[in-house]
Amino acid sequence: MNRLTALLYDRFLMGAPQEAGLQELRERALAPARGEVLEVGAGTGLNLSAYPREGITRLVCTEPSHAMARQIAAKASQAPVAPEVVEAPAAHLPFPDASFDTVTGTLVFCEVPDQAAALAEIARVLRPGGSFCFLEHVRSDEPGLARRQDRWAPAWRAISGGCNCNRTTLGAIEASPLGVAEVQVERFPKAPSIVRPVILGRASLAAAG
Repeated sequence: MNRLTALLYDRFLMGAPQEAGLQELRERALAPARGEVLEVGAGTGLNLSAYPREGITRLVCTEPSHAMARQIAAKASQAPVAPEVVEAPAAHLPFPDASFDTVTGTLVFCEVPDQAAALAEIARVLRPGGSFCFLEHVRSDEPGLARRQDRWAPAWRAISGGCNCNRTTLGAIEASPLGVAEVQVERFPKAPSIVRPVILGRASLAAAG
């Protein structure tokens, strides 16, 4: 993502959805975050104000786009603890195995090039018993809308800079080393119909033994 798009992202792309209920969805998705937390695809840091105020001892934000990552520092005061910013993609996390109690990701898996690789990395850096908290827009279960998503996917991907509107992300999580503990279906506020279906929930890494 280029610098201009990154600068316009918060106000012009996410402003209306945030005010119409996306912030609340972020807060619900991130509510279980505890201990040492890693956020993948942190973007411009819009999640920082959505984390719970207590229970987080460390917060690391990864973001592959330099233009996006540089904006996270400006929002640092909104986070429960000072965030550490690392420029890295979700499929190549520069951390040892079992480094975090919680991994989070919101509106990330529509863009990651390889969902399976990113989920395998998340499982790798999670400690046994750790949680992955997610919020993602996905392919609809309603046949008519799903067909429309499939039809518009190439154009939407070009317009949005790489966002895929028809990914079956829940299936990817279920096929990963993580086990889905809970999931809810919601709607992306103030968004085109092809990106409106949203899931939020939590997956976990089985505890050792």
